[in-house]
Amino acid sequence: MLRKVLIANRGEIAVRVLRACRELGLQTVAVFSEADRHAMHVYYADEAYPIGPPSPRDSYLRIDKILSVAKDAQVDAIHPGYGFLAERQEFAQACADEGFVFIGPKASAIAAMGDKTVARATVKKAGVPVVPGTEGEGSLRDDEIIAIASGIGFPLLVKATAGGGGKGMRHVESADGLPDALRAARREAEAAFGDDNVYLEKVVAAARHIEIQILADTHGNVIHLGERECSIQRRHQKLLEEAPSVIVADDTAMREKMGAVACRAAAAVEYVNAGTIEFLVDGEKNFYFLEMNTRLQVEHPVTEIVTGVDIVKEQIRIARGRKLSRKQVEIALKGWAIECRINAEDPDHDFIPSVGAITTSMLPTGPGVRVDTGVYPGYIVSPHYDSMISKVICWGETRGEALLRMRRALEEYRIVGVKTTIPFHQKLLDSHRFMAGQFNTSFLDVDFRVEERAGPDAETAAVFATLAAHQSQQQAARVVQRGERDTSNWKWVGRWERMHR
Repeated sequence: MLRKVLIANRGEIAVRVLRACRELGLQTVAVFSEADRHAMHVYYADEAYPIGPPSPRDSYLRIDKILSVAKDAQVDAIHPGYGFLAERQEFAQACADEGFVFIGPKASAIAAMGDKTVARATVKKAGVPVVPGTEGEGSLRDDEIIAIASGIGFPLLVKATAGGGGKGMRHVESADGLPDALRAARREAEAAFGDDNVYLEKVVAAARHIEIQILADTHGNVIHLGERECSIQRRHQKLLEEAPSVIVADDTAMREKMGAVACRAAAAVEYVNAGTIEFLVDGEKNFYFLEMNTRLQVEHPVTEIVTGVDIVKEQIRIARGRKLSRKQVEIALKGWAIECRINAEDPDHDFIPSVGAITTSMLPTGPGVRVDTGVYPGYIVSPHYDSMISKVICWGETRGEALLRMRRALEEYRIVGVKTTIPFHQKLLDSHRFMAGQFNTSFLDVDFRVEERAGPDAETAAVFATLAAHQSQQQAARVVQRGERDTSNWKWVGRWERMHR
């Protein structure tokens, strides 16, 4: 019986999980770093506890601190969200050892599928096709990886075994660039995940990134919730997702085949809870296992909207030992959903992070529009964490309607104080190739450009600033005198009406 849940995360995903818990009548506990003392998830939770300095290594990645809070708050379960400790088997195991229910897969499944090289070996044994790359299990030294690379062939990707979200990943065109790429990927992986192990993967030319959402309970039931299209990426970081996929929507046989393979891959490690099997699909619609994310995905809302399944509630349901609320035959995709990740970045200047205080935040609303966010007016965007500040999700009966709704939502969205990727998304939605569904994972890096918008020159800007300042001073100096009458107009009208009754 679950009564109280600790959310070991921050930002919009912490708020998302808190809301699901509240709807289920569960008490909630939040944790926060010094930089997040006034974060939205802190205010949303029933209880909140500090866990250290802003650096994730000293706060959100500290298993001992989080478990200490869990004991003090007397929680029954811990939800890891995504990122940070969500795919760390030692965290899942530590939760179990201390008697807390981990709302996620077993530590053994995370170990098997969370480590990308082990996952490849595991699913390959189960007959699932994999992208060519580093085979075998365990850590490899740089010299061992360099020796293997020539046999795989270039171009290659260096990827963090414990990674996700494009962290610890480098594209390598030739052997000359491999040593530097390995060092850079290891540094980034160590900083993001506390694990610098990496592996190699062959680049599949003109590939699309399609993933299958799966759910599995403790009673042996495994189902999939259809596919998501995640090919709109910049430097391997997803920026827009949609469900279903343009190339799978009218191919029921392909969806069923990919879904069956995804369920088989999950069953190979006796997987329990929510997870995602990611595939690369080539131009001939051949698909290859890429990796499994043993956690909730950032883009899970698009699947929730088209299937009607609340994935976070299903996670909690599974953790309680109950059966899945749906059977495979009951899963049907209705309409189309698109998600835009709104990051605090400047798209006109190579997407450099933008930090500072948000002075205004006006969220879009209306039919078919959902916004998941963790910021509000007055919130300070910190340089210590991921730049994503919200997700805009729009639904329509068709892809065209969903696109039109997203355009309208982005026009309504107002964020002042930091630069955001909203202008980038607006330009993307106007791209003819994107509207036609003619894109792949290299589309943003090769075939799409965000042109710098021409702004006013310095002299024109100075003139406008001077006029604005002058107008402000004139308004401040204006004196409004009391009228000749000794009372307000409303009272005067009332007296006049009584006199003429």
